[in-house]
Amino acid sequence: MRARWGRVVASVASLGVAGLLLAVALPRVTGADWAAIGVRVGALSTSTLLWLTVVWLAGLWSYTFVLTGSLPGLTHLQALVLNCAGSAVSNLLPFGGAAGVAVTFTMAGSWGHRKQAIAVSTLVSGAWNVLSRLALPAAGLIVSIAAGNLRGRRFTVAAGLTAGLLAAGLALVVAALTCAAAGRWAGNAVDRLARLLPSRSRPALGRTAQALSQLRQNTVEVTRQGWPLLTVGMASYLFLQYMLFSACLAAAGAHLGVAAVIPAFALSRLLATAPIAPGGAGVSESGTAALLIALGAQPAATAAALLLFAFFSYAMEIPVGALAWLTWTAAKRWRTPPATV
Repeated sequence: MRARWGRVVASVASLGVAGLLLAVALPRVTGADWAAIGVRVGALSTSTLLWLTVVWLAGLWSYTFVLTGSLPGLTHLQALVLNCAGSAVSNLLPFGGAAGVAVTFTMAGSWGHRKQAIAVSTLVSGAWNVLSRLALPAAGLIVSIAAGNLRGRRFTVAAGLTAGLLAAGLALVVAALTCAAAGRWAGNAVDRLARLLPSRSRPALGRTAQALSQLRQNTVEVTRQGWPLLTVGMASYLFLQYMLFSACLAAAGAHLGVAAVIPAFALSRLLATAPIAPGGAGVSESGTAALLIALGAQPAATAAALLLFAFFSYAMEIPVGALAWLTWTAAKRWRTPPATV
């Protein structure tokens, strides 16, 4: 009971932090008061909101290809329910990623998937999300350099070096997922560690190393078989998220070129990982607003657009996730005895 109330308090507190950041920081960063922001939001037509909803839902559906590619046997409808429920939990709790993983194990386990397969799916889908987090800032920096958004040679050189480092990180993650040499290197490292430990501790380390080795082999196998589906799914999801971001800016009257929108979108998704508030709410909007204003966006339109994007990318995921959880609870035909291995 105490743990449940603790989660409720943590959820309320985290939502309060996100709301406070939006209420205080966003107007200060943009220089627009809430009356001007409200005028922009109130001018949105029903047809515009419906179009934004369609783009948002298409993005959610496209992500199901990432989950079905990483967990063979999972249907797209199940993947949609799984993603929405996990995202809702993650958006409600500080550091909610762990709770989202717990939801994944509970739901996927009830559908008959083995724990090891779910663990592999979590690793693979997580790796593809890491790849996207590395690729987006690199793309944003490259676009900024090409468009001349960066003033001064030093900033340009620094941005180029940063993009190169991000690309190198991208290559390392791919190598770790697919290269057999990485597995051999890890095995050798464990062997060297075992020699330093007392003899009584070595069997436990050996069993752990064997389990991790098996997990990695399964991860590599799933990656090699599912990478086309994973890549198409993630690329489609990011493209539709970008389309939603761009459409929110246009709907609110913040008309900017692609050379400004791409870096702003990349920064938005990077700041969404900030642990201060779930989903980076408040932090993402404030930081992105600062960049958009620097690139010439109109203040009130910028604030309204980012609030609109946050509504779809953060707030709407909570009630939709609750609906997904109720769907999972009610859909008894999906249930099979959970696997124990």
